[in-house]
Amino acid sequence: MKTRFFLLMLAAISLASCKSDFEKRCARFETEEAQFLEQIKNAGMNVVLVKDNKIVYTHSFGYKNVEQQTPMTEDCLVRIASISKSFTTTSLMQQVEQGKVSLTTDVSELAGFRIRNPRYPDTVITLEMLLSHTSSINDSEGYFTLDAINPYVNPFWSNCYNDYAPGEGYEYCNLNLNLAGSFLEKLSGERFHEYVVAHVLRPLGLYGGYMVDSLDASRFASLYEEVEPGVFECVDDEAYEPRTERFRDFYRMGYDTPLFSPTGGMKISAPDLARYMMMHMNYGTSPEGVRIIPEELSREMQRPRSTDENYGLSLWKTDLYSPGDTLVGHTGGAYGMRSAMFFHPEKKFGFVVISTCALEAPENLPTADPSGSDAADENVLTHTLRLMYDTFIR
Repeated sequence: MKTRFFLLMLAAISLASCKSDFEKRCARFETEEAQFLEQIKNAGMNVVLVKDNKIVYTHSFGYKNVEQQTPMTEDCLVRIASISKSFTTTSLMQQVEQGKVSLTTDVSELAGFRIRNPRYPDTVITLEMLLSHTSSINDSEGYFTLDAINPYVNPFWSNCYNDYAPGEGYEYCNLNLNLAGSFLEKLSGERFHEYVVAHVLRPLGLYGGYMVDSLDASRFASLYEEVEPGVFECVDDEAYEPRTERFRDFYRMGYDTPLFSPTGGMKISAPDLARYMMMHMNYGTSPEGVRIIPEELSREMQRPRSTDENYGLSLWKTDLYSPGDTLVGHTGGAYGMRSAMFFHPEKKFGFVVISTCALEAPENLPTADPSGSDAADENVLTHTLRLMYDTFIR
């Protein structure tokens, strides 16, 4: 009896010691991060730490709305920009699983108009090339409408193509994913925004989406953008524009899909983004056993197609934020917001960071984001992710 009591006491002491150590790590992270965010005059930030397939830590810094001095909370919804691309690609992987399309499908068959680089007219541009930014397509004619690349509408459509052959070069391109979103509508027969909610978010028990009017507006965190050097203003009217009237008045299924921005329009909270991340960390199935895509297709998303950038299908591999560990994920940047979602599929840890605006940023942190984001813009992510990795993982 005494031996058993002694062992129980040791276990209790050990558990208390571990808990105390983790609490100390949390306190250290919060102190160092708060000092950094004060230095760069950050508006608001949410961070989430995942370990062993569980959310073990969340924290909010700063303000949900600077003018009203409303504190940031973990349930705030934020437009996460380019991390949205992975939601579009995940949805298309469901169409691949169902046999409606393949990664080698000629996207001209899906678009309804010819998509060919005029310098390489005999080279097919595939769905895989679009999703990996190796299509040779660029954003020079814009990406908010498919008219940009439609030869029947835009006389300058050829400007949308680079000088190299499809599949032989890399350029990060938002038009690629807006095209892909339009294909999802044609393949599924469902509106893009409704499909992602019904087939990705809802099965995982997540709250979010693309249609602003369908979400609780009181949960939106305000975003702040530099409008001229040193002058920042709230850009909520643009970032969270409902677009309901435009959707109702003229929407053409499978063509006007960029209205919802498959390339960057998802609005979601940091904890729910972390839960989505865990599905990819477990190769298509959530820790609770909810299967969204098959393991084979999840691994295809994570497999790099470009040597220098290590970019797969809307997911990117890098050790920039975690020297010694290669992570998988994506960043996002728009309307002053900066976001990151990175995970280690074998070691089962990951991070989510969402910053609503960094008014200043130090210039001494290296960046290597394949999206080509400005180095200063990415410094808030680089610092925060490295600090989280050093504090909680190393």
